[in-house]
Amino acid sequence: MGNRAVITTRNTEFENGIDPNAIGVYLHWNGGVDCVTAFLRYCKKQGFRSPEKDNYGWARLCQVIGNFFSPEGLSVGVDICSRLDCNNGDNGVYFIEDWEIVGKAFESEDEVNERVVDSMLEEIDASQPKNMSCLVKTL
Repeated sequence: MGNRAVITTRNTEFENGIDPNAIGVYLHWNGGVDCVTAFLRYCKKQGFRSPEKDNYGWARLCQVIGNFFSPEGLSVGVDICSRLDCNNGDNGVYFIEDWEIVGKAFESEDEVNERVVDSMLEEIDASQPKNMSCLVKTL
């Protein structure tokens, strides 16, 4: 059991919007909407290229998530969506564009709690290498 989710981009040509050959990032923990939103906002604040533009965006998202979990608690995977647990019974699939959640598959949409996201952003920032800090304390 976990708090699972998959993050990918939407392709309307496929059932549920999930291209089975598209890259997806699997989270076993911290897959709720507030955490995923915080990971995405952090990447946007850093000015990283978004994943739908090129694969560097996926790499940076995985770097940020991996730094957050640290080597002892690493709980992130990368694969094509057909090999990921998309219908996972927890948070399903988040579709993203320009570092924003633009839809979901398999699970209902949740409201984002901005206070939780802001707190999570601070935790994410604290877990990154010191030269990557991007937050000003006036969130």
